[in-house]
Amino acid sequence: MSLTRCANGHMFSTRKHGNTCPYCSIVVEPPASRAEESRAQRVQEDDKTMPFLGETTGIEPVAGWLVCIEGPQMGQDYRIMAEKNFIGRSEEMHIRIIGDNTISRRNHAVIVYDPKKRNFYLLPGDASGLAYHNNEAVYSPVELTAYDLLQLGRSKFVFIPLCGAHFEWNNTAAAGIG
Repeated sequence: MSLTRCANGHMFSTRKHGNTCPYCSIVVEPPASRAEESRAQRVQEDDKTMPFLGETTGIEPVAGWLVCIEGPQMGQDYRIMAEKNFIGRSEEMHIRIIGDNTISRRNHAVIVYDPKKRNFYLLPGDASGLAYHNNEAVYSPVELTAYDLLQLGRSKFVFIPLCGAHFEWNNTAAAGIG
């Protein structure tokens, strides 16, 4: 089995996903040689060596997804979290879309989930590239609904909400879910 770990600590199969982490889209460079791979495996198996990944306060629950339906990352899904999700090619972006150089490096667009109002919005970014919502350019905030089509650069995405009128993470116990 060919498992590898990305910089954020996610384990994934390189046979299935190549060298791109399916959880956070970080590209993992393969080890330079068999000796380096063997050394990395020994370090991984050593139960005394534990990575410090910062304070863990639990998992930040997903609010929805973007799924790429056209472009270099076709089939890739991107997690949308509560509040602002900045989209671009840079590692600092919440939603990092690699492979499409027509997408701005930083802040091409923003997807917002407002947990108080339970609504999603698409906002234009402050970069030079345009974002399109159902084939219309976005110049001001636009409310998103299930299966809306978004286009950034040469890539197209379908918006899939989880949270909203029918589900919210804070209310799972009260709704009998979970």
